[in-house]
Amino acid sequence: MKQVVQNYRTGNLSLEDVPAPICRRGGVVVRTCYSLVSTGTERMKVTQARMSLIAKARARPDKVKQVIDSVRQVGLAESLNKVRERLDALTPLGYSMAGIVEEVGDGIDDLRVGDLVACAGEGIACHAEFVAVPRNLCAKLPEGVDPADAAFATVGAIAMHGVRQAGVSLGDTVLVVGLGLVGLLGVQILKAAGCKVIGVDLDEKKLALARDCGADLALHRNDSALIDAIEQATNGFGVDAAYIAASTKSADPMTLAGEVVRDRGNVVIVGMVPVEADWQTYYEKELNVILSRSYGPGRYDASYEKKGVDYPIGYVRWTEGRNLEEFLRLVGNGSLNPKQLKPSVYPLTDAPDAYQALHDGAGDDAVAILFKYPTDAPLTRRVALASTAAQNGQAGSVNLALIGAGNFATATLIPAMKKADGAHLKAICSAGGLSARSAAARHGFEYCTSEFDEILRDDSVHAVVIATRHDTHAAFAAKALSAGKHVFVEKPLALTPSELQDVITAQQASGRILMPGYNRRFSPLAQSIQSTFAKRSSPIEIVCRVNAGALGKDSWYQDADEGGWRIASEGCHFVDLIQFLAGAKIERVYAEMIGGHVAGQQNDNCISTLRLEDGSIATLAYIANGDTAAGKERIEVFGQDTTAIIDNWKQATIHANGKKETIAPKGTGKGHAAEMAAFVNAIRAGGSAPIGIDDAIHTTATTFAISESLLTERPIYVADVLSRPAGEEATDG
Repeated sequence: MKQVVQNYRTGNLSLEDVPAPICRRGGVVVRTCYSLVSTGTERMKVTQARMSLIAKARARPDKVKQVIDSVRQVGLAESLNKVRERLDALTPLGYSMAGIVEEVGDGIDDLRVGDLVACAGEGIACHAEFVAVPRNLCAKLPEGVDPADAAFATVGAIAMHGVRQAGVSLGDTVLVVGLGLVGLLGVQILKAAGCKVIGVDLDEKKLALARDCGADLALHRNDSALIDAIEQATNGFGVDAAYIAASTKSADPMTLAGEVVRDRGNVVIVGMVPVEADWQTYYEKELNVILSRSYGPGRYDASYEKKGVDYPIGYVRWTEGRNLEEFLRLVGNGSLNPKQLKPSVYPLTDAPDAYQALHDGAGDDAVAILFKYPTDAPLTRRVALASTAAQNGQAGSVNLALIGAGNFATATLIPAMKKADGAHLKAICSAGGLSARSAAARHGFEYCTSEFDEILRDDSVHAVVIATRHDTHAAFAAKALSAGKHVFVEKPLALTPSELQDVITAQQASGRILMPGYNRRFSPLAQSIQSTFAKRSSPIEIVCRVNAGALGKDSWYQDADEGGWRIASEGCHFVDLIQFLAGAKIERVYAEMIGGHVAGQQNDNCISTLRLEDGSIATLAYIANGDTAAGKERIEVFGQDTTAIIDNWKQATIHANGKKETIAPKGTGKGHAAEMAAFVNAIRAGGSAPIGIDDAIHTTATTFAISESLLTERPIYVADVLSRPAGEEATDG
């Protein structure tokens, strides 16, 4: 399919061939008829992307801080590589469109193939021939509604939510400041609600459009009689509410609102303006300042937008989905008419030129731009990139397919795959298609796809590398093994005992290599320390302190279904490392955490005591409430008058017999390249997995035991977890 994309480093826009997204449970795939360009919002995005790197940094100080924190944690080289990957990745544009349902996912019973729908969501309802949309972000069109009008629904819902936030009612007078796309739709909605509307802008053409949309007055901001005209129109009382839809760095909209809004009136901010006002003015009138967040309740809530969990209507009357539906209803009965905004319409093939004109200012006359799509675009989920001469690499190469194209996959795993002798980058897959297409072009994969089964059907693919979100790891690994592929799966291997059993069954039936991504045991630092204690004759003590830092409560890592909690998804690294350093399996665990939720975190502050089968003991301290400037990881090993320390994987020191040895490899030395090389070499040589399947199973079961210990507040034997029938859950003892 064709999609409009942008390179964030250069700002260049292009129309690219991209695999169409797959249809997921709880969603639909829609063939686009029209998509809307919000000239104000999207011009800002295009302009920001074309800034210099220094200007980008000034515009996003929050991102600069993240980079600085990353440098402290993992070093300059690794951090720069991550930044380059993000800058060079192709990004989607658009967030409002309408089209025809092409595929319906499981769990959807109120939409059918052929239905006309309007769709919303940044990065979801984008400028592409096909889009995959969760159910709560699409609304069925009423009979007779033109898809060109329905393409305005997302912006219409934004305007509508602002009107609701303003708290106006029949007969109120409302000042609309800023007559761009949102402001003009706001004018129409306010008129449909029975309000008197006064529009203010700096552009005479937009003032004329406001009059066409029904504004009772449309006044230039610099008109010397502006204040007098508003006083006269309101019988000297002032407007009941100001609806600020402008986008400016000036505080003038807030100043104007303070002057003309009546005593105890409302000022609702829908656009992007500084929230600055004269205290005396706002205090004396006791004005209410209200911000309007996008298109209504549900926005930014993953459970609503992605998982389809709706809010009960008795508690939340107007969600973002219901606002979409109401906008379409009003268009259907003629109360709203997007055509009055006189949008410019371009065929999709002219999209880059339309954006260029917008950036150059030639498109200033257009409040909105619509892209019109072909009706016969093929739905394709595989796009070839490399020449046929490059196919299958050299004789004896291991053809790798990467599943998942997130930042870790592209910044860490792909460089490791490239370095592995005998590895050939065959294919890359992502459910949305675009991230796979972007990575394939940058890194030289032969083809990209959005369909996992496409990889499984390809007999030339020898092995798959799975780097998707955690809840998919076990299922993808089991399917790939059953298809006869060798599998490298990033941690965690599984999130539940039943998932783990599925993977074990598939591996045993296939006989293929299954290797989890426990890279730290392949680090030269870990290898050196392991060899130091390899010939010991007594137990050792190991302390792993992970100063992981806090995650936001909305992080997918904190989602029990998708992320599986950080001990299962990240702590498994250190469980494996402890077993590797000791050369023995963990026998029993006991874990405690700071009670309940800490600063919004889901039990991340956890300390586990681990007893190993050879009598050694270890402590895994997973910390989320420390200062990340102190370094993320510190490993200490004690035994037989020897002490070894790994400091954040930058260097190791070994103290023995009064002497000190320092080991300092290049980079952070976390072992990603070495683990991938070991995986590829094992396939080429027909050998066994570099991490034995028993070790992989035991590590995963140990993380389950830690979780169970937290739940039951008692020690848990790992053998008990392994012997428990799959699907049987631990209970609070």
